Amino acid sequence: MESKRVQHKSRTKKQLDPQAEALLQLMAQRNVPPFNTLTPAQARETMRGMVALSAGPEAVANVENLTIPGPGGQIRLRIYTPQGDAPFPILVFFHGGGWVIGDLDTHDNLCRSLANGAGCIVVSVDYRLAPEHKFPAAVEDAYAATQWVANNAHRINGNPGLIAVGGDSAGGNLAAVVAIMARDQDGPSLKYQLLLYPPTDVSSCDTGSYRDCADGYFLTKADGEWFGAQYLNCEDDRLNPLVSPLLAPNLSGLPPALVIVCEFDVLRDEGESYAKRLKKAGVSVKCTRYKGMIHGFLSMDGFLDQARSGIDEASAALREAFLTS
Repeated sequence: MESKRVQHKSRTKKQLDPQAEALLQLMAQRNVPPFNTLTPAQARETMRGMVALSAGPEAVANVENLTIPGPGGQIRLRIYTPQGDAPFPILVFFHGGGWVIGDLDTHDNLCRSLANGAGCIVVSVDYRLAPEHKFPAAVEDAYAATQWVANNAHRINGNPGLIAVGGDSAGGNLAAVVAIMARDQDGPSLKYQLLLYPPTDVSSCDTGSYRDCADGYFLTKADGEWFGAQYLNCEDDRLNPLVSPLLAPNLSGLPPALVIVCEFDVLRDEGESYAKRLKKAGVSVKCTRYKGMIHGFLSMDGFLDQARSGIDEASAALREAFLTS
């Protein structure tokens, strides 16, 4: 079985950010295996090793671990509080990892940076993972955690009237889905959604970006297909708007959004398509494509200068949303 990540034949240094090119070469030299060649347990361990790509943890005023009741048992939360005076606005954050990998520790550094940058509490949610817990387990946990935060904001020194949802990759998908559920189920009033290179249409892996970036750019087409197979119960799940929010019949009445996508990412096109649909539905949305970047770049700020720019943009968007609400 091939373990080395394949380099795309058409890739040139002029296309990719030079720092991203160097990072991909380093991964190839170290034989970092594609996720789709691993067991879920091996893939989780590989992702934990990628924490070294970050610039390191920023200090925050306080970090607290809690467990709350959820639909499938206890849900672990990690609560990051910045310096300042309470009550703080709150970002409920869902980590990435294809609904299969990732945890509170793999996204600890990013959550710290967002808490400091946005001046808000970040509540990171350790939702159930597939394939042990297939759809809709992650969705149920994400929504339950958001409800708990809204009902217990004062307990964590937060403002129940200033709550946003956000996440990266699969976590961005969950944030988009939670926003739809909150609208449809008379749930928490959400002020913003921060969607970082989210998968929004799992019904097909045949977009232009899936074809153009199929191999050699960290997240491959085969990886995307593997994650979906682990997460879903059957092919019909792919058409469910709680899996593929781009297929939701109505996106009106949702909170404003920032959608960040990467030029060299299989998920680029569906992220941009979701932003376009939000805009068409009357939702205030900004979509930023980071040129030369690869999937997951915001967690690679130890190697990629543009990661810091992306974190700064996300933080500024949250600050503005909380101030104008």
